[in-house]
Amino acid sequence: MNTIAGIRKDYILHSLSENDVESNPLNQFTKWWLEAIDSKIDEVNAMTLATATTDGKPSARIVLLKGIEKGGFEFYTNYESQKGQEMAKNENVALVIFWKELERQIRIEGTVAKLSGIDSDNYFLSRPKESQLGAWSSPQSSIIKSRDILEENLQQTIKKFEQIAITRPPFWGGYMVTPNLIEFWQGRASRLHDRIEYKLENSNWVINRLAP
Repeated sequence: MNTIAGIRKDYILHSLSENDVESNPLNQFTKWWLEAIDSKIDEVNAMTLATATTDGKPSARIVLLKGIEKGGFEFYTNYESQKGQEMAKNENVALVIFWKELERQIRIEGTVAKLSGIDSDNYFLSRPKESQLGAWSSPQSSIIKSRDILEENLQQTIKKFEQIAITRPPFWGGYMVTPNLIEFWQGRASRLHDRIEYKLENSNWVINRLAP
């Protein structure tokens, strides 16, 4: 435990000032996103999605960001999974993106809603065939006796679509998180990090600096 407690790194790469950020957090996100792409970060679109039950019990997992073009953060998953069931009952969610190579973190709070069937169809059809078959084959978050169940499901799915085009499963599709709070965190030396928060108030984004 002493070894774990002793792990530390001083952050020195960049700084972040409220005087230099964009007035809209999605524009600021795009700016950082392009820098992250240029840095060739592995799994640059990986983000933690936190959901909660109606009585406030949280759970979190990694999902992949798939778009920000419509003013929110898009991802895709199984509607019947644990996260899908929780989002159906509690629309309040949170996202966290961490790019250690840039010593940056982005924290997002907001509400989630399903994307349209057309949007979900278009994305599903853009996926590799193997991923399409996998979406049909996995009863996500359900208890299964062994991996053999998945393999059997996959073979049945392959057979089902031997002669017809693969379509999107009715239990699978996209979501968009519409933000009401976005915080940009830039690591700094001596743990005196820069934290710039955008909070939506009366349809306007209010920018504040937070103490680290």
